[in-house]
Amino acid sequence: MRFPFLDLACPLDGSLLRQDGAVWRCPSGHSFDAAREGYVNLLPVQNKRSRDPGDSKEMVAARRRFLNAGHYQPIASAVGRMVLDGLPQRAACLDAGCGEGYYLRQLAGAAAGRHLALLGLDISKWAVQAAARQQRDATWVVGSNANLPVLPQTLDRVICMFGFPVYGEFARVLKPGGELLQVDAGADHLRELREIIYPTLKPERRSEPEAPAGFSVAGAETLRFTVELKGAEPIADLLLMTPHLFRATAEGRARAAALTELSLTVDVRLLRLRRNAA
Repeated sequence: MRFPFLDLACPLDGSLLRQDGAVWRCPSGHSFDAAREGYVNLLPVQNKRSRDPGDSKEMVAARRRFLNAGHYQPIASAVGRMVLDGLPQRAACLDAGCGEGYYLRQLAGAAAGRHLALLGLDISKWAVQAAARQQRDATWVVGSNANLPVLPQTLDRVICMFGFPVYGEFARVLKPGGELLQVDAGADHLRELREIIYPTLKPERRSEPEAPAGFSVAGAETLRFTVELKGAEPIADLLLMTPHLFRATAEGRARAAALTELSLTVDVRLLRLRRNAA
């Protein structure tokens, strides 16, 4: 069962936001209109680093096609299992950098019978728009991890998928004992694609997970599996949804565009970080 997330904070002064029809307001009089798709933009113009920050409309569409095809389903299943482990029956969860909402939708499906308030946030308007169109029983916000529009100590879980963790902000919004689940690429993640688009690969150093200030390590797992991509479109979608598209040379992108099938290693690390009580 879903229930609305009621602890949004005004991005201008940090006070509680309340929804009044199609408008969110704070006691100071700041107001933010909800879009027709149901999301609200809480990224002030002065906090934008560009006119249209985050993933483009094309990148969001590529990610939606790729993820909805089920290629990363094992990651979503592992995330759901780890997020729900020890979670109170009634809880609130934020996907910080939610993209088009795939992992939050999968979590909602795995959480049958629980009372969850789901909040998805991304700096890309196009991503949040796509997420809101696909899942109505969650709260969707355009915002930044650097200044989360969330009241302090109101979340039981934060998910950060291949994103940009801001540990100070995550610690601020998590309840004591709440957990951050951080998912990052491992050393062999998409190795076969990277070998095609780059002249050489830099050796990656492996290190034991460390806890940032305010957290302790509650668990860590490595997930590895193989994905078989058939046809040029899913290969092109994968390249478009990753940073590799912009890092690769023109020659490397041309080699990838010529592919019609590709066997890929998926290698990710899932790190559970628990918010300290102090």
